Amino acid sequence: MSDPTAARELDAGFRFCAALSAQHGRTYHLAARLLPEPRRRGVHALYGFARLVDDIVDVTAVDDPGAAARGVDDALARLHAGLAGDPGAPDETGLVVRALVDTIDRYAIPVELFEAFARSMRMDVPGTPEHRVRYRSMRELREYTYGSAAVIGLQLLPVFGVTDPERAAPYARALGEAFQLTNFVRDVGEDLDRGRMYLPADLWAAYGVDDEMLLRARGGALPDPRVRRALAHAVALTRAEYRRAHPGLALLPPRIGPAIRTAFVLYSRILDEVEASGFRIDRRAAVPGRTRAAVVATQLLTDACGGLWPHRGRPGTGR
Repeated sequence: MSDPTAARELDAGFRFCAALSAQHGRTYHLAARLLPEPRRRGVHALYGFARLVDDIVDVTAVDDPGAAARGVDDALARLHAGLAGDPGAPDETGLVVRALVDTIDRYAIPVELFEAFARSMRMDVPGTPEHRVRYRSMRELREYTYGSAAVIGLQLLPVFGVTDPERAAPYARALGEAFQLTNFVRDVGEDLDRGRMYLPADLWAAYGVDDEMLLRARGGALPDPRVRRALAHAVALTRAEYRRAHPGLALLPPRIGPAIRTAFVLYSRILDEVEASGFRIDRRAAVPGRTRAAVVATQLLTDACGGLWPHRGRPGTGR
C-alpha cells in the first residue's frame, strides 16, 4: 500500500477489530492468538464486522428500531463501497470496513456471505419485513442461523488456508451453528429480557414450558423441572452439531488446528457450565479462566507432539 495515510488507517482498523474481539469475544480472541499473524488479523476483521452489526441490532434497536435497520443496511452499503474503493471516513464503521475489505480481497471471500449475515441480523430488528421474535421449529430457526452463524464458518475457510474448502464447507457450517446454538442455550435469560426467544417454540412446548415458567426462572427462582428438561434437550441438540463438525478439524492446516480445536473445546464446555448450574437462566454460564488457560496449553502441547487429536470422550461433552 503506497499511500501512508491509507496504510495507517488500515493498521488502525485491524487494531480496532482486535480490541473488539478482546473485549466481547474472549473465547474467540484467545483461540485467535494461536493463529499466524496475517490470519489472526483476518479473523479479527471478520469478528469486528459481525460485532459492529450485532451491536447495532442489540443496542440501537432497543430505543430506535428504525435507526437499527438503517444501521445494518448502512454497514453493508459501506462494505460494498469499500470493496469498490471508497471505505469512507475512518470512524468506527470505516475502520472495520477497511480491515474487512483488505481481508476479503486478500482471501477472496465471497461478499454474498456478508449479505446473508445482514439478512439474518435484520430478522432481529423490529419493524423490518424479516423481523421475528420467536421461531416455531428448528427448521425455521436454521433459516436464521445460516446467516448469523453458518456463513461465519464459510468466511473463515479461506482465511485459514483450507486446501479443499468444498469438502470442508459442511463441517464449517456445522461448527458455526454449534457455536450459535451454544449462545442460544447460554443466553435464554438475556434474550428473554430483550423480548426474544431463539430456541424454537416446539421444543419448549414438548416439555410443557410456558413464558411464566421462564420469567420466574429469570427472576432467580430454581428452574421448573420442565424448563431443565427442555434445556437439557437443547444441549443434546447442540452437542450433536459439535459431533457433525468434529471431522472437519482434521482438514485444517497444521498451524490453524490448535486455534480451532481450542475454540471447539472451550465453546462446547459452556454447555457443561449450563448443566452444572442446574440450567439456571438468571445468570450467564461461563468457562472459568483457569479452564480456558488449561485448554490452550493442552492444544499447544498436542500440536507440539504432532497435531494429534485426543479420541477419548465425545466431542462437545468436555468429558
